[in-house]
Order: sequence, then structure tokens, then C-alpha cells
Amino acid sequence: MAAIETHPVQVPYRKPDKATVCPQVVTMAAYEVYCHIYGPQEALVTGGCRGGFSVEELVACLYARSFPKDQWRVRVEQAFRGMKLDA
Repeated sequence: MAAIETHPVQVPYRKPDKATVCPQVVTMAAYEVYCHIYGPQEALVTGGCRGGFSVEELVACLYARSFPKDQWRVRVEQAFRGMKLDA
């Protein structure tokens, strides 16, 4: 079985010796939305920027992606307003 390609994900409550990752198919779907709203930032998915997406960003971007592209910004903002992911 082939290894699943991954990208790093920020999880503030993770164990220091454990890497937190998400499949690239998921992060790249979120990144498409992120780029549309904020502009490209390749280091976000390669780990060179902040250690990758936060869980909140992944949730918000993936939620927005289920709507037409012209609604993505509003839907990301909507997701952030109602979100609380405390450890």
C-alpha cells in the first residue's frame, strides 16, 4: 500500500514529540479556498509558514468550499464566527 502524502497541521494541544499532519488531498482543497480569499502562500502547505493550517482554518475553508466560489469569503467568515475548538 502506498504511503499517503501529508502536510503539517497546527494543533496547539499536541504532544511535542508527535507530528500532526493531514492528507494532502484535504489540505490542498482548503488551500484552494485560502488562495482565493487571501492569495497564495505556498509555505502554508509545505510547513514553512506557521507549521501549516490550523484546525480552525481547515474546517472553515473546507466548509466554504462546499458553496459557490463567489461565496467562499463570506462562508469562511461565517464558519469562524460560530467556531469554538478549545482543547
